[in-house]
Amino acid sequence: MLSYTRTIHTVDAHTGGEPLRIVISGLPPVPGKTILERRSWLKAQRDDVRQFLMNEPRGHADMYGAYLLPPVTEAADFGVIFIHNEGYSDMCGHGIIALGKVLVELNHVERTIPLTRIGFDTPAGFIEAQVEWDGQRAGAVTFRNVPAFIYQRDVEVETPSFGKVSGDIVFGGAFYYYMNGDQAGVQIKPEQVRQLIQLGAETKQAVKDKVKIQHPLEPGLDTLYGTIIDGAPNDPAADQANVCIFADREVDRSPTGTGTSGRAAQLFLRQRLALNQPLVNESIVGSCFRVRVTETAKVGDFDAAITEVTGNAHIMGFNQWVLEDSDPFPQGFFLR
Repeated sequence: MLSYTRTIHTVDAHTGGEPLRIVISGLPPVPGKTILERRSWLKAQRDDVRQFLMNEPRGHADMYGAYLLPPVTEAADFGVIFIHNEGYSDMCGHGIIALGKVLVELNHVERTIPLTRIGFDTPAGFIEAQVEWDGQRAGAVTFRNVPAFIYQRDVEVETPSFGKVSGDIVFGGAFYYYMNGDQAGVQIKPEQVRQLIQLGAETKQAVKDKVKIQHPLEPGLDTLYGTIIDGAPNDPAADQANVCIFADREVDRSPTGTGTSGRAAQLFLRQRLALNQPLVNESIVGSCFRVRVTETAKVGDFDAAITEVTGNAHIMGFNQWVLEDSDPFPQGFFLR
């Protein structure tokens, strides 16, 4: 008779090529009054679940996932914690888009035509998504992000392989170092992914060594998540292309939802993008997000921008993951 020490059910989707493994059952009860408290508990007590789902042989070095939890605020329908190869993220735009698609398509929320609203409590704050619904299929998803702001401008760092580079540190739900690839001689193309990974990893470490990041309101968000490298688009309909190198040299296949939000805010606050002017951001694999700044805000003493990001997701599979008690790799392994 078959018996397993763990059984977890997931829906696997992708947004613009970037995976999202959504846990719908099998997660242990997660205590905590806030999403940050719940994330801290998972990190300290049940990180084995993340490793089980993200690491090989069940996942891979560029895997991404999400835990759906009960909400902690009245406006939210769900709480969500995002996971990846290194740990846990503060927010995830491509994840919100995929969750919106899945929850509406599979009738996990009350659906309304033409748009279905879903509220999410994330570690970075409350996120509202609007999902297109025509009565048969879920379409594009637009989410209103937490306020984005430039934390520090014109940060110059020295890298071992590319020399000096300069960029801005921007918060768009997570902190990123934004830089243009031309100064390092790289383009946003799949055939240059190894150079882009190296550049992203080196700049992230150099910025972490140079700048102490402190979110003005929430100390649980004081982490530099990755480097976003922008350049000329390959699609003539796009305004720019970018790639995000985050966590442990993970490569985002999508244009990066929080990164696209931060990019729009950066351009707006530098007076290079107008209010409500659309920006089309292309990923390294050719998928696109649309973003616009809808209003201004303040985060502590920082001028900030509210953005709305739109993208599409697709369901790939419905999976049941099990663990035999004799399995020598209950937490998997990480190879790069």
